[in-house]
Amino acid sequence: MLENIETGYEGKYDFPPYARAPEVAYLLASVPRAGSTYFSHVLWRTGCLGAPLEYLNFDPAGPYFFAAKSPDAQLNLWRSVLKRRTSPNGAFGLKAFPPQLQALHSTNPQLLAEVLAAVLPQGAPRHVVYLRRRDRVAQTVSYARAAMSGIWRKEQEQGGAAALDYSQEALEAAERGIAFQEQLWEQMLRDLGVEPLRMWHEDVLAAPAAAVRQAADYLGVALDPAAEVDIPSILEQSRGDAATWSERYRQVREPSAEG
Repeated sequence: MLENIETGYEGKYDFPPYARAPEVAYLLASVPRAGSTYFSHVLWRTGCLGAPLEYLNFDPAGPYFFAAKSPDAQLNLWRSVLKRRTSPNGAFGLKAFPPQLQALHSTNPQLLAEVLAAVLPQGAPRHVVYLRRRDRVAQTVSYARAAMSGIWRKEQEQGGAAALDYSQEALEAAERGIAFQEQLWEQMLRDLGVEPLRMWHEDVLAAPAAAVRQAADYLGVALDPAAEVDIPSILEQSRGDAATWSERYRQVREPSAEG
């Protein structure tokens, strides 16, 4: 877990223990730098749509790195999360990226089976909210710069965005990575026979309340303003010279007809 930063995984943000299986479960599917952390907190804040965070993130900078090499610890965490992060109305959400599910396929198939049974159960309605970003250049620049600097959240910044030398190689690798993860989601959705609720980061930013209502309607969940919870805010990162990167990359990626 990121040190000295409240990320929302802390126990003080748990819901009261939920003794039964969730009444409604959903997967918040996304790809890097598509605004999924912001949207997950918008959904969570309602108090009616679970707390859709990355409960399968065992990466070195992830919330549960301490369990990375222990399948048993991962299983115990997951079973605990199902109780602690289901909202009082019975809704549970999981945010995930394709590599997290792929990793479980080889390292912890039992956990993968339990996750799919809980979030995408056979013989029951399956719900996937699939968040993407329309501005692929901005997304690519954000991903490349975060990967280069190691700065993924506003709280990690010290005096603004880090100055980075433009890297065409890093940008092309970032765009390939985003496209590959989108392909993996599409294949997975086809295999599962699920038609997701497709949403866009730009729409969530422009009208978060409308985005929440859209998701709640898709899930068949009634929103109750009295159920709202106080959780950490997601702050926008400093842009630094990202605009210059974007302009330069657009010129390479989308050359003019006269060129």
